[in-house]
Amino acid sequence: MQLYIVRHAWAFERDLARFPDDRLRPLEPKGIKRFRRVLRRLVQRDVCPTWIATSPLVRCRQTADLFGQQLSNSTQIEELDALAPGSDLDEALLWTRQKLADTDITRAQVAWVGHSPDVEQLCARLIGDAGARIRFAKGAVASLWFADLPTIGSGRLDWLVTARMLGC
Repeated sequence: MQLYIVRHAWAFERDLARFPDDRLRPLEPKGIKRFRRVLRRLVQRDVCPTWIATSPLVRCRQTADLFGQQLSNSTQIEELDALAPGSDLDEALLWTRQKLADTDITRAQVAWVGHSPDVEQLCARLIGDAGARIRFAKGAVASLWFADLPTIGSGRLDWLVTARMLGC
């Protein structure tokens, strides 16, 4: 199965005057446009998750919604507290395993949308090197492959791309 780990797209900078509740800080219009270009390129390369789990914070939910809009299938998007800042990997894995219970694992694709530094740490733990220093730029996407249901340490990092690498 493929698990895509996504750092949310470009959001407005923290500003207590404009966004006193950081959970409600949205994506910037330019960030939306740029991430749409990233997604178009990824979808052309068969990135097509059936399920997307997202942090409930607005900027992640918007990122997940953009992803869903680019896909032609019936992608399901769910907010998952386990992907909020301070992510809970065990809970995210449990959610993923439940979604994959009745599917062909070899063809399954799932995406998680979260925050930095959590996405870096999730990725590192899933590939079995919790100390790995993996950098996710805003809007970056990593693809991890699992031979079976995902577990800590059983993933293989296939690729990690940024908007810049894709020419966006």
